[in-house]
Amino acid sequence: MSERDDEEREFDLKWADGAEQKEPSARARMLAARWKENPPGPVPFRADPEHVGSRRRSSWVSTAVVLGCVAAVIVLLGYINFRAPY
Repeated sequence: MSERDDEEREFDLKWADGAEQKEPSARARMLAARWKENPPGPVPFRADPEHVGSRRRSSWVSTAVVLGCVAAVIVLLGYINFRAPY
C-alpha cells in the first residue's frame, strides 16, 4: 500500500511542479499587501564606514572579557584546589 502512496505522491509533485502559474506564499502575499500601503525605504548594501570601526572595537572588548572570565575561573579553581585538604 505504501508503494502506491509513493507513486501517487510523486505524480502529484510532478503535476504541481509543472504548473504554469504558482501561487505566492502567505508571507509574500502579506509583504506585498503591506508594501502596497507603506513601501519600505532604501537599505544600503554595506554598512556606513562610521559604524564599522565601532564594531571592531566591541569585538576586541568582548574577546578580552571572555578571556578574562576564563582566566578568573582557572585561578578560582586553582585556589579552591590549593586550599582543599587532601
